Amino acid sequence: MLLLPALPQQLTVRGTNDAAPNRLNNPCCGLGHVAQHSVHSAKLQSKAHSQQPSRPSRSRRLQACVCGVLAATVESRPTILVSEKLGTPGLSLLEAYGNVDQSFDLTPEQLCEKAKTSDALIIRSATQVTRAVFEAANGKLKVVGRAGVGVDNVDLEAATEYGCLVVNAPTANTVAAAEHGIALLAALSRNIAQADASTKNGKWQRGKYVGVALAGKTLAIFGFGKVGAEVARRARGLGLNVIAHDPFASETKAAALHVKLVSFEEALSTAEFFSLHMPLTPGTKGIFGTEAFSKIKKGARIVNVARGGVIDDVALAKALDDKIVAEAVIDALKGELAATAVNAPMVPPEVLAQLQPFVTLAQGLGRAATQLVGDSGFTDVYISYTTPRSDDLDTRLLRAMVIKGILESITTSTVNLVNADLLAKSRGLRIIESTVPSEGRGVLTSMAVSLGTGSSKFSAALDYRQRVSVAGTVKDNHPYLIRIGIFDVDLALEGTVLLCRQQDRPGIIAAVSSVLASNDINISFMSVARLDSGQDAIMALGLDHYPSDSCIQKIRGVEGIAEFCISTSS
Repeated sequence: MLLLPALPQQLTVRGTNDAAPNRLNNPCCGLGHVAQHSVHSAKLQSKAHSQQPSRPSRSRRLQACVCGVLAATVESRPTILVSEKLGTPGLSLLEAYGNVDQSFDLTPEQLCEKAKTSDALIIRSATQVTRAVFEAANGKLKVVGRAGVGVDNVDLEAATEYGCLVVNAPTANTVAAAEHGIALLAALSRNIAQADASTKNGKWQRGKYVGVALAGKTLAIFGFGKVGAEVARRARGLGLNVIAHDPFASETKAAALHVKLVSFEEALSTAEFFSLHMPLTPGTKGIFGTEAFSKIKKGARIVNVARGGVIDDVALAKALDDKIVAEAVIDALKGELAATAVNAPMVPPEVLAQLQPFVTLAQGLGRAATQLVGDSGFTDVYISYTTPRSDDLDTRLLRAMVIKGILESITTSTVNLVNADLLAKSRGLRIIESTVPSEGRGVLTSMAVSLGTGSSKFSAALDYRQRVSVAGTVKDNHPYLIRIGIFDVDLALEGTVLLCRQQDRPGIIAAVSSVLASNDINISFMSVARLDSGQDAIMALGLDHYPSDSCIQKIRGVEGIAEFCISTSS
């Protein structure tokens, strides 16, 4: 029989959970906390937190993300500071992209000094990336990569203010967490920890610690996310019948794994083994309490590698004393773990490839709308997405790019995807978004941006609600304006564009073109739109370069021109 090391009497609990199951540097969290009958009062914990060797797939995922950010933001070969030990595969990937500086055990002062010349910083859990680090870097630091889940050692607010992207590895340890849960389940059913401790005390109590078989029993999984699904795969291989409770799980996904989704009450009354993988929310806090334990089979066994707070400790202690629960393994922290959200929109590569042309469009629409606003400014931003995927379109990246286009036109701040939302909020801008269903197979059909304002430099840019409004689409991977105010247009959203509102009569286009030609300004494209014959029309001319003041005065003097403005894409 394989015997595990004896459990020490003092404990340090580590937690895993379904929402954030991956700790890159420590995927398995020790044997955990075993309670049998009245033993729940003893402090049985494990400090067996052995460092796992680096796994190329995990290391490469994070490092590839960091390298991708650097490739998009740093023109020359970047400097990458690695402040804690990484595996060789990850370092090799970083070295292919930049100059890697491995400096360990840095003092706060040394880290600040290094940050001044570093484009990226790779950390684990020991390095504290404080506001002082970002202040010292003063915008030089583009990305902080956390080799693991939690980013509580990074000042996210400061990172966002200084436009530094913070990334982690949110799904790296799904399999490790599932295997850990299965290991605890097997150890629990066969009393491995107790038998080991007994043997090391010179006893041989074989009959006492035989335990129970897993095969043929029913396992109820609570929380059927990534970890829960992986536990189900492995549990079926051990001969367990698997049921699951998760109000948000897909019936199709469960059926594919031969798992039956059931109600909370049915799961309690049916299973002999329970494996908990739900997040701690107001709805799940203390969900395993006195009422839940009254509904389970006598002699049930519980493994919790999610959150300690989902179980009422007092109710569990009583259930153990009353032998309703035979054994329980708790390997989780009670209460919330540190926030694991990072500070910028992250989009899967395949979705980003589809959105990329619209990213440029979004920024261009934000810039164009702002350049049409009058001196009174604007109070809110309305963004509309016309899309065949109105139910599942992730707009965070596009919204950030619209804000970027707006704020770069009116501030001297360094605006990027990381701090766009924060800067908009700090300026009191109200951002409203909506989606409009459309036909088609693409990710997006068109976008529109309107600004709530009391005035406009170009009155034709006002829509029926008296808001400055522009709309655009993508053609052949290039952004185009398709509407200004209430006028339909068709012009490339790039370079310098002269917009004129004029009387709809012959000779005006020729007169403006003549002025431009006399000033050696080439017209790259032209678009004319009107509401009806004889009414006002809009003329948009693409110019190779910005006209001089004297040229602008001559255009203003052309008879029939009611108003005009010049928009640039930079």
